Amino acid sequence: MHDTLLLFGATGDLAQRYLFPSLIHLWRDRLLPEGFRLVAVGRQEMSSEAFRSWLRERMAAEAADDAAAVDGLLRSIDYVAVDLRDTAAIAAALSPYADRPSVSYLATPPDLFVPVAQGLSAAGVLADPSRLVLEKPIGRDLASAREINAALRACLDESRIFRIDHYLGKAAVQNLLALRLGNTLLEAVWQHRWIESVDILVAETAGVDGREEYYAGYGALRDMVQNHMLQLLALIAMEPPSNLDADSIREEKRKVLRALRPMGQADAAQDTVRGRYGAGVVEGRAVKGFVHDAPVETFVALRTWIDNWRWAGVPFRLVTGKRLAARATEVVVSFKPVSHWLFERPARGRERPNRLRMRLQPDETVELGLMGSLAAPEWGALELRPMSLDLSMSNSPQRRIAYERLLVDALRGNQTLFVRDDEVESAWQWIDSVERAWSATAQPVIEYPAGSWGPAEAAAFLPATLGQSRGGQA
Repeated sequence: MHDTLLLFGATGDLAQRYLFPSLIHLWRDRLLPEGFRLVAVGRQEMSSEAFRSWLRERMAAEAADDAAAVDGLLRSIDYVAVDLRDTAAIAAALSPYADRPSVSYLATPPDLFVPVAQGLSAAGVLADPSRLVLEKPIGRDLASAREINAALRACLDESRIFRIDHYLGKAAVQNLLALRLGNTLLEAVWQHRWIESVDILVAETAGVDGREEYYAGYGALRDMVQNHMLQLLALIAMEPPSNLDADSIREEKRKVLRALRPMGQADAAQDTVRGRYGAGVVEGRAVKGFVHDAPVETFVALRTWIDNWRWAGVPFRLVTGKRLAARATEVVVSFKPVSHWLFERPARGRERPNRLRMRLQPDETVELGLMGSLAAPEWGALELRPMSLDLSMSNSPQRRIAYERLLVDALRGNQTLFVRDDEVESAWQWIDSVERAWSATAQPVIEYPAGSWGPAEAAAFLPATLGQSRGGQA
């Protein structure tokens, strides 16, 4: 386990909100190695002592819970100020930290990945067995992703590059694999013969406040679908790996991404909806709309197919958006109706199909919707009503936030929950087909009120489990 972490972007929002709190929790629970050293790297000129004081103010909530853990982590920190676009300056400033193997974590925009990696390489900081961690997104299209990946491979081997997608660190996402591969009941019917459709929803009540310029250049398709949602799709749809090592899992995910049907111009209008939130009310609070000259979306709904034997003809619907009615991440697998209906009530065609609903956040639940007679009158054995088998994780021990798990895995060198270069490029290849179809057909960006479920045109894409809240109603 490496004992040195170089954190680039140390004064940024991601570091303050997630990375430093995660490191404090790991320090408290004695999960960091003995003699742990943290090198915080940023562009702001300040001394190590000034940075520690600055960080202490921002970790006030953590200090209130465990002041000793905050003090311990702060003592381990050195701060280095350097221009992250200046390869020579990076090499000169960080060469003193090449004395032992380390993990360099780039919580920076993707246009800084290459100069930082080249500077680290020149400093000797990336020498084997040191590792490099990259935040998403890796580029903004297939061409830029390939360019970044090629430049990184010139600095260190792929086996030491860790591309992070924090969704993969969530315990509930890992539970998708456990449910799918650990239960005969599910694996036996996990194919087109029995499954009608699959819905993946990632809904956020938050807006893009403070990230307007970033979002204007990326939008929901590149920011959310290319990584988080396609990773969820790949985990759901992949073939069972031969074992649970990193390469076996990532190879099966790559096959799914390569099998995604490219979006054609003729399909864009019926299989996609783009939206942008306007002013509205979210959780009882009035909020402003997203205003920018760029024709970029904050909401996207997509219908796609995986062209392989297991999933032939099964639609996968992906929906994500900002400023929606509720915060929720869930996967809904809808099964086909039984082949021969015997019951008087409900009439054939009015029965509720079996659905497996896996909610990942804000709470973790697994719910299986069935039809049964237990809720009907005892003399009405031929009458069926919906019933639910509900497994809630609310009483489980408190889960670690995803970054805690991923930081430990990076320090240990476990790549299982990180994304490989060919996965990234396969995902971008499909995303590029959507972007091309949008450009060729001038796909409109439809305004929707903040606090709704997106544009009314997206109603058919939303999971049936949203019930009466479908179709743009808050």
